[in-house]
Amino acid sequence: MPYTAIVVGAGSKIAQAIIEQLIEAPDCQQIIAISRQQTFSNEKVTSFNCEYTEACIEQLCSGLKLNYPVAFTFICQGILHQGELQPERKIEAISAENMRKVFEANTVIPSLWLKYLTPHLKSTEPCKVVLFSARIGSISDNQLGGWYSYRASKAALNMMVQTFSVELARRAKNIKLLAFHPGTTDTPLSEPFQGSVPEGKLFSPEFVAAQLLSLLDALEIDGKASYMDWNHQPISW
Repeated sequence: MPYTAIVVGAGSKIAQAIIEQLIEAPDCQQIIAISRQQTFSNEKVTSFNCEYTEACIEQLCSGLKLNYPVAFTFICQGILHQGELQPERKIEAISAENMRKVFEANTVIPSLWLKYLTPHLKSTEPCKVVLFSARIGSISDNQLGGWYSYRASKAALNMMVQTFSVELARRAKNIKLLAFHPGTTDTPLSEPFQGSVPEGKLFSPEFVAAQLLSLLDALEIDGKASYMDWNHQPISW
């Protein structure tokens, strides 16, 4: 059955790999690719640019024209480091300004996208929504400490995913939410930290995209949120 896919944060390497693989999927007939400045030339892909303010998000979503039911939505937007903004290794490195930036990018903006996209996702057809989280957002898995803002922003995103799923189980039973940990992927986000990655654990964007798409094929619409990794394994919240 023909379907539409929506990819938010389409400028990221993983998102671009997802789009390339969706282009090859026969049933995927329309791809909405949203980013700050990325454009795509394939006939299946419609590119939209957005500054990720709430006003821009609302305006863009209200004007979307979808040709088919939305089967997949990927919210890939997030931040780990940017210039002087780096993961905090100790308490003294915490700054209110940097915390606000990290929470805005990793928790607030993904939540706004889900808020304004939900009217387009409700249908009689299954719709699986991926929000890019991280294992580091697991409270029960935190044994190393550090990276305060990033950890907390992803833990907060996980709570938003859980809470969204409770409401959507009542209001939009066709939607399945997934908080996804892609592993350490060879992208600009992980580049400063790749030196400590064990051999064989630095993944290509193409590998992560393929693993995610195969995971989505196996997920059931069960009215519950899932928190899973690239290897299709559940993560403790």
